[in-house]
Amino acid sequence: MKREDKSAIIGNLVEQLETYKHFYVTDIEGLNAEDTSDLRRACFEKGVKLIVVKNTLFIKALDKKGGDYEEINGALKGSSAIMFTETANVPAKVIKEFRKKKHEKPLVKAAFVEESIYLGDDKLDALSALKSKDELVADIVALLQSPAKNVVSALQSGGSILHGVLETLSKKE
Repeated sequence: MKREDKSAIIGNLVEQLETYKHFYVTDIEGLNAEDTSDLRRACFEKGVKLIVVKNTLFIKALDKKGGDYEEINGALKGSSAIMFTETANVPAKVIKEFRKKKHEKPLVKAAFVEESIYLGDDKLDALSALKSKDELVADIVALLQSPAKNVVSALQSGGSILHGVLETLSKKE
């Protein structure tokens, strides 16, 4: 591969790293063409960008972008595919769903999610359980609305009880 080609690939990877907030380094080695195509389709449907890269080029892209990615460099051995995403837990859910179809791979080598680094496939459950920013905001809004809803429903039910009592008293006379 020519130096210009490598520079172009590294530049493209740096652009992807700046565009997407989160990425997963996975091992998809051993998947046949059909399974790889199914995985790519599943990723596309969920808004995850899957790219197979050379480890050395990805390490250079991480260095060029800047930041503390030293721990990830150790996980870049063998064949690697990078999953870029805007929502932190989506690739983990795609991987879990794909594995339910009797596949052993992809395996998570490392992940950079919410400015934290996760190493190893044993972190897959934790990664899939992470809530996105939108999910957290929705939870907070629901928690804030809950007391107000309780007060309103109490007032409404109290009003109907009071109305029922007054109606009963008016019918007695």
